[in-house]
Amino acid sequence: MLSNQTSWRKANLTCKIAIDNLEKAELLQGGDLLRQRKTAKENLAQTSSTITENLMGISRVMSQQVQQSEEAMQTLVTSSRTILDANEEFKSMSGTIQLGRKLITKYNRRELTDKLLIFLALALFLATVLYIVKKRLFPFL
Repeated sequence: MLSNQTSWRKANLTCKIAIDNLEKAELLQGGDLLRQRKTAKENLAQTSSTITENLMGISRVMSQQVQQSEEAMQTLVTSSRTILDANEEFKSMSGTIQLGRKLITKYNRRELTDKLLIFLALALFLATVLYIVKKRLFPFL
């Protein structure tokens, strides 16, 4: 048991010495760690500034896209109004065209009726003339 205790104390002492040596080495390299931390901070700052610049660029591009979208929307609204105006004009012209068609068909019917009446009047006139000529020239018939 005594040998175990002494070996345990030696192992414990060796571990303490090793830990002390590591702490001394870390303290001596502390300047390097500070430099590493400083360069790491500089790298982080540079990276963050690069990211910020990229985000600003993306923001500008998005702003341009929004502006183009607004212009496209205004163009669509204008063309939509023009199409609606053209549609209303087409509807009014459609009514006028239908009215014109009705008037033309009515005029054609009246023209046909007038031709028929003129033909009948001419036939009656010729029949009357023939009747008068017949009675004058041939009274005995």
